[in-house]
Order: sequence, then C-alpha cells, then structure tokens
Amino acid sequence: MNRVIGDQSADTQRSLFILSPGDRDGLSEAAQRAGWRPISARRAKDAPQRFLHSEAQVALVDLRNGGSAAELLAPLVPAMEAGGGALLALLDPADEVHAPAIMAAGATHYLVGPPGDAALRGALASAHRLVERVGGGAQDSRRAQRIRRGDALYWEWNRKSGLLTLSDNLVRQLDLPASRVQPATLLRHLPRTERRGVLASLRAMRRAGRPAALAHALPDRPGLRLVHHLRLLDSGVAADVEWLSEGAEGDAASRDYLTGLRSRHAALDWLDRRSGLATTILLLSISQFDRMNAAYGQVVGDALLGRIARRIERMVDDVAPGSMVARIAGTEFLVGLIGEAAGSDRATFLARQLIGVIGRPFSAGDHLIRLTTRCGIAQSRMEDDATALLRRAGTALADARQAGGEGIRILSAERQSRQVDGDRLETDLRLALDRGEIGIVFQPQYPVDAEKIIGVEALARWNHPHYGPLSAGILFATAERSDYMLPLSAHIQAAALRQAAAWPRALSDLRLSINVTAADIAQPGFMKSLLGLVDASGFPRSRLTVEITESGLIEDVASASALLTALRAEGLAVAIDDFGTGYSSLAYLKSLPLDYLKIDSGLAQDITGTARDRIVVRGVIHMAKSLGLKVIAEGVETEQQLALLSREGCDFYQGFLRSAGVPSAELINLVLAEG
Repeated sequence: MNRVIGDQSADTQRSLFILSPGDRDGLSEAAQRAGWRPISARRAKDAPQRFLHSEAQVALVDLRNGGSAAELLAPLVPAMEAGGGALLALLDPADEVHAPAIMAAGATHYLVGPPGDAALRGALASAHRLVERVGGGAQDSRRAQRIRRGDALYWEWNRKSGLLTLSDNLVRQLDLPASRVQPATLLRHLPRTERRGVLASLRAMRRAGRPAALAHALPDRPGLRLVHHLRLLDSGVAADVEWLSEGAEGDAASRDYLTGLRSRHAALDWLDRRSGLATTILLLSISQFDRMNAAYGQVVGDALLGRIARRIERMVDDVAPGSMVARIAGTEFLVGLIGEAAGSDRATFLARQLIGVIGRPFSAGDHLIRLTTRCGIAQSRMEDDATALLRRAGTALADARQAGGEGIRILSAERQSRQVDGDRLETDLRLALDRGEIGIVFQPQYPVDAEKIIGVEALARWNHPHYGPLSAGILFATAERSDYMLPLSAHIQAAALRQAAAWPRALSDLRLSINVTAADIAQPGFMKSLLGLVDASGFPRSRLTVEITESGLIEDVASASALLTALRAEGLAVAIDDFGTGYSSLAYLKSLPLDYLKIDSGLAQDITGTARDRIVVRGVIHMAKSLGLKVIAEGVETEQQLALLSREGCDFYQGFLRSAGVPSAELINLVLAEG
C-alpha cells in the first residue's frame, strides 16, 4: 500500500511548496486544481528547511501585498539551486516592473496575480520543464523524488476500510505498532492535549472540502512538532507530514541547504564553544560517491545525500540524543558527542551503527544503490580548538580509508595515531596469549518474549597495548594471515570454558556457546581434543553449544555432517553461526544435523527494511522452524527489529538492544539482578 501511494504521487501529482503569508489556503486550493500537491507555509521562518524536507522541486513564493523578496525569496534560493529546482515568484500587477530584479535575485519564473487556473497551470508546467532539463529528464526527476520519498512522512485514510496507512518513517516517529492502524490508534499516540484540535481540523477540512493543515507535538520529545498537510482524495483523506521546528535558528549560515543539517560554519562554532571540554567527533565519509553521481546524475546524488542525512539524524537521535549533526563538505558528515556519549566505546558503537545504516541499500526507482562509509573518531584535548580537533578527526579518517577492515579509526586524547599496522599485529599476536591480552566477554541471549538471560555466546577481544581494544574481526583476520588460528581458537575455547565452569549456582541453567573455526574442523583429532577440553574444565556437556560459521563448512559438507552428528551424540548442541552470509546455506539446512540456526546480524536487521528484505528473513525463519530448529537472531538493536523477529517465529536474540559482550563478573551481576 505504501508503495502504491508513493508511485501515485510521483507519476500523477507533483509536489509544490508554497510560501504565502496572506493567501496560503487559496493558493493551495488553486494548485490542487492545477493537478499539483501543495505543501504550504505562511511563515518565512524555517522555510528553507521545510522546502528541503518536502518532496517538492518547485517552490511558489507569494510576494504580493508588500511581501519582501529579501525575507521570503532570498532564503529559498540556495535550497532551490542545491537541489536543481525551480522558484516561481508571484507578484502584484503594479510590481511587474520589478520582475527583472526578482529574477536576478534567484527566481526562475514569475507570475502576476491573482492568477487564473490556466495561468497558474502554465507557469507550473514551465517551472517543471526547467526541473527536468536541469535534472537530466523526467525519469531522473522522478527517481530523485522516489529517493526523497523513501524517508518521507505521509499517511492515507481509506473511507471504505476505515484504516490509516502510514509511511514506515512516520510509524517510527510516532512509535506506532504497525503501518496500517485504526485512526483511534494514531490519536492515542499523540499528546492528550492535542487530540481534540486534531479532530476539529479534520472535521473542518471535510466540511469545507479543500486542503488544510494541522500541527501537533510529539509525546516525550519536547520542542518537536509535526505539521500534516491534508488533502481530500476520492477514497478518503491523505496527508504529507513534515517537521515544524519552532526553535530553529534564523541564521541562514547555520544550515546546509542541501540536507537541512547544520553547516560547516555552525559545526565549527559549536566546537569552538566546546573548547576545553570533553568532546568527541565522528567524521564520516561516503566512499566513491562520484561514481554514483556519474551513473545516476547530480539530481539523484543530491537527493541521496538528503536521505543519508535523515538516516544519520535518526540513528544519532536513538543512540546519542542531543548531539550535533552537520554536513561539512561534499560527502563528509560530522557528529559531535558530549557527556557519556563522548566515551570511546559509545562513540565506536555509534560509528558502527552509522556505517551499517548508511550501508543499507537506497532505492532509486528500479535500482538499488549501495554505499560504503569510513569513519574517523577524534577525542578532544584541553589545548584543541575546533580546527585542531577537526584536523585530528581527518587524520583518523585517512587512516580508516587506508586500513580497510570495519572502516573505523580513533585518535584518542592520549594517542597520536591509531592506524593499525598489519605486520606489527601479526608479530604482537604471538606474544598476546602469553601477556594475557586476549580476553573473553559473554554476550547474553534472551527469549524474544521474556527478559531473562537463558544463554551466552563467548566472544574474544584483544586489548592491544598500543592500539587499545581491537574487535574480534581484526583479531581473527590477523590470526588467519599469520597462520596462528589454531592456537588462538584453542585459547579462546579453553578460557571461555574455564570461566563458565566457575560461575555460581545462580548461573547453573545458562547455556554457553563457543565458536569453532574452519581450521579447527580440518584437524583429524578435533572432536577428541574438544571433548577433552570440555571435560577437563568441568563445564557440563549438556549446556554447551558449538557454533560453526558457514565459511567453516563450505569446503566439505559431508565431513562436517559426520562431525556434527558425532558431537551431538556426545551431548553437545550444534548451531550454524552467521547464517545468511555464505553461499551454501540451503544445502546446510538440508544436509547437517543441527539444533540451532543463528541468523547473521545483517540479515536480522534487514527485517525493518523493505518488504523484500522482510520476505527473505521470514523465509529463513520459517524454513528453520519447519526443520525443527530453534532460531537465534544476532545483532538485534531496536525494539522494532525484535517485535518483527518475534512475530515471524524467532526464538531467541542477542545484541546491543539488551547488552553488549560483558566480562564474566558483570554477567554474574546481570543474572543476579534478574533474580
């Protein structure tokens, strides 16, 4: 339904942004008669941001009745030019003599009013032709609108069904349970004091039979308001929704007109005001964006930057609310963190989330666009000014671009550089075990319908003396390069079993999952060695799950099947880890004796993506359940992901929504707190 609504608005009804202090409703009605969808405003304040956040590529500015071009027209010009749009100025007949000056100020068309329907229709058609020429044709223009609409806010009420159908983004913003709901459900998610006014506006619009608008605050988010631009359809009522920021700054230089984020100038001012205070900045860079521009055109590229900005804003709002977000140049974005969010762990977590959310595909008509992102993180020093801190973040970003891996590098307040030297890591790894640098953390696993920890997965962390904490991905990649995988794997398994065996009675029901690598499986005496390790530790076989990654099975499914059968006969449970990342997944489900299927974090997070993403995840879960397997989802980060996974039949989950990996002592405290 959402797709149908979006396609209709793209192909049969173009969007028009109207700024008119004195005749907003009349112009909106005229625009609708001309076949356009009006998104209108009376106040010049915030008009550039509202224009950017709308889907409109044409703006109509009413300069009649003494309207000031400096106040009404000029602020919209940079936003219009950045997006390749058109700007139509509406003049009094007596002011037509000033038309050349108005055009020189940035308008692309003008019209003398009050305009008749035919004159308005012709002027808008001319403006739209300019948009198509600038944007490379109608197809590119529609594709750009579809990109913008992917993060748009809108709803439609169907008179026959009595249901509201809302865009996915509006569902998230209002914390609604589904995209199709009763109108009463939407009202219950609005502040109680606003409900009567919303109902009155809807009734008044239906009686008058013409477009109208209503605005309301958001529960638990003071200072933020949404405005709904209502229009009548044959089937019911529809609304285009946008943010109405009452407290936005009036200084045009504080905003980036292409994305609506803070500008580089505003970011530097913010950093200067933070001088001497604990601050961390994330500098994000979108890779190879110029190739995307060459393939799809600048209009699509500009629209895509707007969608990237919205994804960044939402993620920062979820993880570190109150942080500063800016576009500082081209495809570089800056996030400024303060307070608890400025800690290295929290900043790194946010960086991973941002890289992940930007990496999810963007739709451009019939095409999917995938982007990669690098991130440099810099923590402030007492002597840092804004320029110095930004320069250090740039150094970290350059390191991230060169080093590969997960694409994140940190310049802490104490260190000059965190770029990882691969050769040094290989050398240091051989000493790391003796030095006690390889530690174990346990990530809790929960049932989807309860909050009690039922098991944990043992994960490795390398606390490097120079680079600080390094992820398991870097650790195992280094081990593979240095042919040190077998000693490392044995150390991790033994350490996890030893710590788990020492847990107090309160943890006696917890299952432990340990990872087994491809190199382990290839060893002729692997099963005997593993069982000896388990029994020597004293940890019960009945509570142990062996997780084997898909890459460890690809070469010889038959041998893997025999090994897993033997392990299960000895009392261990068996799971496939990271399911969905390999190339023989269906063959594994058919051929291997398993107890659990662990869905890869990327696949689990896709369940909140497109309808096609949800179909894939649903299919994996249903296949596993039909084979009698329990399903565990990794990397669950939001309540929405959890709710959808639960609805599809997932049994257990782990992820940052509930807990990162924690040391054994902290795990014990978590379990004791539950009891």
